Amino acid sequence: MSRDEKLKERWELVVEKLSNQFADGDILDLDAIIYLIGFQELGQLERSFKKDQKLDLMHIAICKLLTPYGYYELDFVDDEGWPHYKTLETLPHLKAGEQSVLMKEAIVNYFLETEYIN
Repeated sequence: MSRDEKLKERWELVVEKLSNQFADGDILDLDAIIYLIGFQELGQLERSFKKDQKLDLMHIAICKLLTPYGYYELDFVDDEGWPHYKTLETLPHLKAGEQSVLMKEAIVNYFLETEYIN
């Protein structure tokens, strides 16, 4: 099986499992999955968030997801428990499709590492 086929298969598994767990089977899109990862990484599951905080959660997720690629590094966690990342390397200019593939690959790797999928 090629690398692209394996990624596609694993991505579909992530989407299916998360959609069943968090969306009553409605299909979650890439942004929704990124939001869930940010929510998980913050770890403050009992609170609700304002719109700007939801964007911050997505930023946390993107930084966390791209840390293994050398783009970000956890810098510190503030007094309210929010992680802050520093940029190590500027992201390359990617076309929308390339960005999507990079994020899907990073998400699949995240869920492999956390053993949510295998």
